Amino acid sequence: MSKELEESHHRPSKKRKKGRGTMADRFFPNEMPDFVEETEGAAATGSSLTRLLSLPYPKLSDKLLKAGLDLKEKIVMETWIRTGQRVTDYTLYTGALGTAFLLFKSYQVTKNQRDLSLCAEIIKACDTASKGLPNRFVTFICGRAGVCALGAVVSVHLQDKDMANHYLTSFNEITMPSTVPNELLYGRAGYLWACSFLNKHIGKDTIHPDKMGPLVKEIIRDGRRLSNEGRSPLMYEWHGKKYWGAAHGLTGIMHVLMDIELKQDEKEDVKGTLNYMIQNRFPSGNYPSSEGSSDDRLVHWCHGAPGVSLTMAKAYEVFKEDRFLHAASNAAEVVWNRGLLKRVGICHGISGNAYTFLSLYRQTANKEYLYRAKAFTCFLLDRGIELIAEGILHSGDRPFSLFEGQAGMAYLFLDMANPAESGFPGYEL
Repeated sequence: MSKELEESHHRPSKKRKKGRGTMADRFFPNEMPDFVEETEGAAATGSSLTRLLSLPYPKLSDKLLKAGLDLKEKIVMETWIRTGQRVTDYTLYTGALGTAFLLFKSYQVTKNQRDLSLCAEIIKACDTASKGLPNRFVTFICGRAGVCALGAVVSVHLQDKDMANHYLTSFNEITMPSTVPNELLYGRAGYLWACSFLNKHIGKDTIHPDKMGPLVKEIIRDGRRLSNEGRSPLMYEWHGKKYWGAAHGLTGIMHVLMDIELKQDEKEDVKGTLNYMIQNRFPSGNYPSSEGSSDDRLVHWCHGAPGVSLTMAKAYEVFKEDRFLHAASNAAEVVWNRGLLKRVGICHGISGNAYTFLSLYRQTANKEYLYRAKAFTCFLLDRGIELIAEGILHSGDRPFSLFEGQAGMAYLFLDMANPAESGFPGYEL
């Protein structure tokens, strides 16, 4: 991983506090109807976006699949072919592994063996690029664990036992320095997510609970130690700040813990922490980016309502308590009203925010949530490339990457082909 990545969007910086603009500068007004009936037979009238929204879902799905596959080819060209197949940034977040993950999604949707083979080729280059780097980079999204975990899963699909064993051995050789934080992008939670990814895609106990258990204990212990004098059962710091969001704080850590078998007292701590967040959200329904913050601006996966909604929906699935579904739904209202961001990506853009509604659709089968996911996706399909070309919709510093750029949009298009099987990449298993 490059030094620039570690110090990128997520590194706290006083310089970034200047020139932030008004809240409205961050997102497009959502002028889309609250619901549009799908129209069989006669063509719908209105704008091109309205006509897309009124298409029967099978027809729209075909359009989104084609757009996703076309954009995938563009991503491969820009990040792999034109770079001479050299890897300088190997990470899922902004690097070549994000392209590999997009290819794996394309394979899952189409069963195209060419995508799977190219995916394996890119992972092999990422494996070479990530060897020997400081072992503080241990996570799925921003570290070597992502290379090894995805490499093992893809090798199993290719029925290449030797390569699968290579990647699993390499995964098990990753060590966890005591200085590693607890959060998702760079910390213990991000490593545990990689373990759960392997167990889901290869088989239960591929990574044994005995290996995961000590890390869970450390995360719980650290969370209790910083528990804010009993107000929240768990609390965490990253770079001296008590973050709440999915990338670096409570939201992401709770999400990962809910994919793991916990003791009863640990489950109660997770539930209590989520309840603390619900009770201390902003009057608007949005969530602070960090403990004590009064700045109600960010409506991103990484900070704010979108990531929280995904985690509350997960809590409803795990604990079967309606309060978590209500919290997820309320956060989704914030995303609908303020989440049509002037950025395209998964981490802090329209593509990532669309997963808020997909998650709730999977939990409830409520077609209104599918419509809202469709609305955000169709906005990108209809206007995305034009707005990017005009410099109005931004693709981040790495414009073709998975978490900042257009690869995230391609991933969303492919996921919308089968919403029941969708999932926020690197977050929802």
